[in-house]
Amino acid sequence: MSPIPVHIVTHHTQLPLPFLQPNPSQPLVIGFDCEGVDLSRYGRLCIMQLAFNDAVYLVDAVAGGNALIQACKLGLESPYVTKVCHDCKRDSEALYFQYNIKLNNVFDTQIAYTLLEEQNGKKWVPDEYISFVDLLADERYCGVDYDEKEEVRVLLRKDPQFWAHRPWTVMMKRAAADDVRFLLRIFERMVKSLSEVSKWRLSVRSSLYCHCFCSGDDRFLGYPLPPLPEQASDGEPPQEEVLAVVDVPAGKMGLVIGRKGSSILSIKQSCRADIFIGGQKGPPDKIFVIGAVKEVRKAEAILRGKFLMN
Repeated sequence: MSPIPVHIVTHHTQLPLPFLQPNPSQPLVIGFDCEGVDLSRYGRLCIMQLAFNDAVYLVDAVAGGNALIQACKLGLESPYVTKVCHDCKRDSEALYFQYNIKLNNVFDTQIAYTLLEEQNGKKWVPDEYISFVDLLADERYCGVDYDEKEEVRVLLRKDPQFWAHRPWTVMMKRAAADDVRFLLRIFERMVKSLSEVSKWRLSVRSSLYCHCFCSGDDRFLGYPLPPLPEQASDGEPPQEEVLAVVDVPAGKMGLVIGRKGSSILSIKQSCRADIFIGGQKGPPDKIFVIGAVKEVRKAEAILRGKFLMN
């Protein structure tokens, strides 16, 4: 794969117009990622990476500030711009709470990988989410070693402000670009293999992942989800998927998690649903459950039963 140019963006005029002004007659598919300091609703967004077929754009939120990120709002929210990313939850949360941007029309490669494995007959296992490094290494989708990612992780542990420093270092620019430059290749290979129902499930679940840590805020009420298809390839109607937010009473989170995570793992094994806890980045008093309606309701009931324990 020939290298493509990488541009550092400090003003919106440096970005492609079809992204800034989306048009249904000119749909786009782009790679997308965000970097920051403790990236979440509270942490600082420092860089937004956008990968096009002919170039990678590193949107510098430190230098360009709110005006630059707001200029990207139409593209990030547009149904005509598909954003290909890997695990969108925290990126979406940061954009929503810091910039009032509702990330939309996402193709989450982590979710797509799980659905493709299920299509190929692999049994569902709770909490088995492929890392970006392992996805890149998979010959079916990319076949690229990304050893530098671990170097960046080491640097981040030593200096949590790594992405906020300016001027840019060679390492910063290369690492930020590498996080998105292969996403379009992965997208092209995955989309060819996904069944129509898997594509629908991916679209819904990617939307629910975007909503996940943003939920509980009234501004997200009524945010659209893809319509339910009439039937699956086997003739059976697909199951509706939902996101539930469970409020945890003060002092009860320990009961839910259990010793060394044993209790929450047991709940995950009992329900075919994705269950997330805000953890240190927050929100600390909520649990998020994503999956088919029946499985989500089962998880909610088990969780609330835990609250009644002494």
